[in-house]
Amino acid sequence: MTPSLVELVFSKESLFAVSLFPYLGFLWFMTKKVETPKIALIGFYLTLLFVAVTIPVGAYAQLTLHKSLADVDILHGGAEFFLTLSNVAIAIGFGKAIHSIETQQSE
Repeated sequence: MTPSLVELVFSKESLFAVSLFPYLGFLWFMTKKVETPKIALIGFYLTLLFVAVTIPVGAYAQLTLHKSLADVDILHGGAEFFLTLSNVAIAIGFGKAIHSIETQQSE
């Protein structure tokens, strides 16, 4: 059965592709802001690495193993590692920034 135009426009692949542009705008804005903690900024960029890793790994799982990425634990865990890494960097970056602000205010 051929997918309808609505199904094509609102497919998860097309929505994913469209969502990349606002995220790239967000990264551009955060990069320009001097106040953005560097470690947090690295974490936001690592999110792109997560996406870059997940797409080919998911395609491999689907095309070669005939399974969803979520059903192949070793591949899924490896891809999710990059998301965890980015989240930890973001948390550490903003945590250090908050601590720095609190230290300055207490002086």
